[in-house]
Amino acid sequence: MKMVKSLILGSAAALVAVGGAQAADLPVKAKAIEYVKVCSLYGPGFYYIPGTDTCIKLGGYLRGDVVINTNSDHTGNTSGAGGANNRFTNGYTWRSREDLNIDTRTATEYGVVRTFFDATFSWTTDNYAGLGNGATVYAPIGTSPGTGNATGGGVAGGALGVYYAFIQFAGFTIGKAVSQFSAPWTNYPGNSYDGLVGGGGTVTGVNQFTYTAQFGNGVSLSLSAQDQTQYYQAGVQNLAVLTSPYGASDYAGTVAPDLVAMLRVDQAWGLFQASFAAHDNHAAYYGGTELTGHPDDKWGWAGQLALSIKNIPTGPGDTINLQGVYTDGATRYNIQDLAGSAGANTIFGGTGIPGAYQSIGFGVAPDTVFVTGGQQQTIKTWGVRGAYVHNWSPNWNTSIYGAWAQVNYNSTAKGYICGPAGNGVGGTFGVLFGTAGLTSCNPDYNIAQLGTQTQWTPVKNLTFSADFTYTHLDQNYAGTIAFPGTASIGKPAAVYELKDQNTYMLLLRAQRNW
Repeated sequence: MKMVKSLILGSAAALVAVGGAQAADLPVKAKAIEYVKVCSLYGPGFYYIPGTDTCIKLGGYLRGDVVINTNSDHTGNTSGAGGANNRFTNGYTWRSREDLNIDTRTATEYGVVRTFFDATFSWTTDNYAGLGNGATVYAPIGTSPGTGNATGGGVAGGALGVYYAFIQFAGFTIGKAVSQFSAPWTNYPGNSYDGLVGGGGTVTGVNQFTYTAQFGNGVSLSLSAQDQTQYYQAGVQNLAVLTSPYGASDYAGTVAPDLVAMLRVDQAWGLFQASFAAHDNHAAYYGGTELTGHPDDKWGWAGQLALSIKNIPTGPGDTINLQGVYTDGATRYNIQDLAGSAGANTIFGGTGIPGAYQSIGFGVAPDTVFVTGGQQQTIKTWGVRGAYVHNWSPNWNTSIYGAWAQVNYNSTAKGYICGPAGNGVGGTFGVLFGTAGLTSCNPDYNIAQLGTQTQWTPVKNLTFSADFTYTHLDQNYAGTIAFPGTASIGKPAAVYELKDQNTYMLLLRAQRNW
């Protein structure tokens, strides 16, 4: 028995020794790596990039739009095929869009370094254009089908747009961001319609170099230099080029950026903002060569006031947003970049005048006009826009919004377009369209917009919207003209009545934010 017990104990000791030797040969189990760590410094949604002290947040949205009675999404039906009001006018325009943004932040001894990038990928219904021979072509305004009116080049039949790409550090903003001139709601005081007049825009960003000083209690001051070429040039029109009564745009190369100053008070009760911009109008030559000479540069300017009142007595979260603007030679600060067609209106409609084929309304708002040997004449504009937003419940809200802009030419500019006597004789309008039926020649005009939007958010970050917009063009020409026709939209050469015009559209949108 003792012998058996000794054998068992000896065998167990041998097994333990062998097992210990084998265990010593195995690698020690590594500590689990925490690949994703929440970064709570900058709010929800941020995570540390592994191996760094930089926090990153991904966001964006997916959106589907159907816009009724328009050839664009969603800027207005006031020119081209949209303004033709015939078989070239789209009954609907459809767009699908994915937006992606990347926000990074790093704490340093000098403060937070932030980068922000936002890009969109869109597929949009385009237009058909006539060739003047009974045939049409699709996508005349884009590089490929589906480009539509979106910013950027064609990508697989769609469009790529870079909205924001900027760095923020120690009070500086460098890159493509919303203009400091614009109110925080940019083009949207209570609407989804892109083309409201009456204030600054650049919701898709503008290249800039900005310094912002924070004074505490919600008070800040921003000083900025921003690129004018993409979004803030409404036209320096050379009236010697008679492609239209308003001549042709005659910009030279870049010389000076726009200079912007903005003071903002942002507190619990709401917001007040005052903005100012200086804008250089730099024209090329009167003719095709340097020998023809050129007009001097003409600086324009714009001033804007904006007010937002929060938590008004009509209900929790209800808001009133208002702004007003004046411009002199800086039209895009009123008739903003996405309201561009509202600054170059050509709208057709019906007529009751015997012998007239149809009616037409004109409204064009450049920065300046000039003739050979003359200096630039600035165009002056006024504008307002605003909205009231009421929340029926946490899931439903309705807004009522409106906008108005007035465009005024000085007496010299009117003489260039309508002639010395103001009857069209000797002016560009009379030269192109005749004066026999013209009873009033005046390029001044007003544009008014009125709309309402209702939104339903059944679950967090999913919203369905319906936005109806009415636009009225109040132009100051009267009588009839001999219009030469436009083949691309099927308009024949005929007698047309000069008349105010109306247009409307309805946006239906589904959007999921993430």
